[in-house]
Amino acid sequence: MRAFTAAAVQLAPSPGPLTAQSIAANTARAVHLSRRCHAETGADLIVLPESVTTGFTPGVDSESLWDLVSEIGGEITAPYQRLAAELGAHLVLGTYERGPQRGIVYNAAVVLGPTGAVLGVYRKTHPFATERADRGGWVTPGEDTLVVDTELGSIGVIICFDGDYPELSRITAIQGAEIIVRPSALLRSADLWELTNRARAYDNHVFLIGSNATGVDPAGVIYFGNSMIVTPTAEVIARAASHECWVSARLDPETAMTTLTPGSSVAQSFDHLADRNLALIRKHADVLLADARSPLAKHPVPAGVAE
Repeated sequence: MRAFTAAAVQLAPSPGPLTAQSIAANTARAVHLSRRCHAETGADLIVLPESVTTGFTPGVDSESLWDLVSEIGGEITAPYQRLAAELGAHLVLGTYERGPQRGIVYNAAVVLGPTGAVLGVYRKTHPFATERADRGGWVTPGEDTLVVDTELGSIGVIICFDGDYPELSRITAIQGAEIIVRPSALLRSADLWELTNRARAYDNHVFLIGSNATGVDPAGVIYFGNSMIVTPTAEVIARAASHECWVSARLDPETAMTTLTPGSSVAQSFDHLADRNLALIRKHADVLLADARSPLAKHPVPAGVAE
């Protein structure tokens, strides 16, 4: 990894019914704000929110959503590919993706290189309960992690609710991620958003860039923004409020892990990856893989969904 400037751009989707016209308006606004961000910060990496093309809750069923979006590399992503090439920057785009058959829709994050090339696609492996197709929603889960080697460093990708699952970020870090990006449209609280961002960065000693939606989506759901950039020692070095805006910060691997706490004279003396007790993990691997449910959970698992 080399030192570079990263930015998270947060913006509001077009309210009202989801249409091809509203998707075009969302794209125009995202492109405009990303251009302004790059002009003012020179960011080498720009991260946009989850489902920035449509808004998170689309207000339509999976078949209608499939009709409105496209495959990666199609009409939905093409303007962002042109933007990345225009800026000569890396861009991470959150969008719904048309799957192999009508009604199969993925919640995807696309990593674009500075030529506009698609460097990788991550499909959300932990859709939120309301978006899961097997619970009456519109998203089919993805099945794999993503780490992309770039000239900036190795970039891993998670999406929103994925950040609640430490195992996913840990696997991504072990696979070599130095930066984890988290496009989001988080619906719960700013406290939980910050907690999980800082925890996943600190758990794995990676930089984390969380870009969260703001405004109101087509189904009337309200988002609070608070996009942030976190260091490998859990320091928040950039933080947005709820406005449409961007935040940026310089990520420097030479200083990221030098001191125990920010500004301290005490050297950093441990590494959460290297210091894992692998014997313990191997001994209890079957426990990690076992079906489980919180004993404190009050709501039953919906019919037809495996526990």
